[in-house]
Amino acid sequence: MSEPKPRRIDRLLFGSGRSIGGTVYGTILAMSVIAAAGGTGSPDPWRLAGFVASSAIVFWFAHVYASGLDESIRSGRRLDIVSLERVARHEAAIPLAAVPAIVALSLGALGVLRESRAIWLALALGVATLGVQAWRYSQIEELGRSKTLVVVGLNVGLGLVLVGLKAAISH
Repeated sequence: MSEPKPRRIDRLLFGSGRSIGGTVYGTILAMSVIAAAGGTGSPDPWRLAGFVASSAIVFWFAHVYASGLDESIRSGRRLDIVSLERVARHEAAIPLAAVPAIVALSLGALGVLRESRAIWLALALGVATLGVQAWRYSQIEELGRSKTLVVVGLNVGLGLVLVGLKAAISH
């Protein structure tokens, strides 16, 4: 089933049906970086935001490169710039998924939030994003209520595992 075309702001914040995978991947990446780097002593939110941003960009680039190679092999020709731009736009969900965590961490760095609260907010936004993306997936796939609960539970559970990892590392 095709999903209705989302408004531009909705696409930016939540992606499209084709970007759910990238959004989930980018969110898990951001949460993993926070869990791993945030457990080292007294984490600096600017430094964490930089780790999250640079990781998202590096992994985005890696996905663009790998997907471009794959598409080139599948099509039997070298990619032109238009095709490469299409691949890059498709994979843009990965770095865009890091934006909520970067904003939360920046609020901690600017003193708007306590540093520890900013880190936990970044992780909470990640868990919420995973739940929203699972719900969107279940709506697109027209899953019933019980299957939707399982899919959302699995996605949120993965996020909570990362939060638990952060808690275990920092204590």
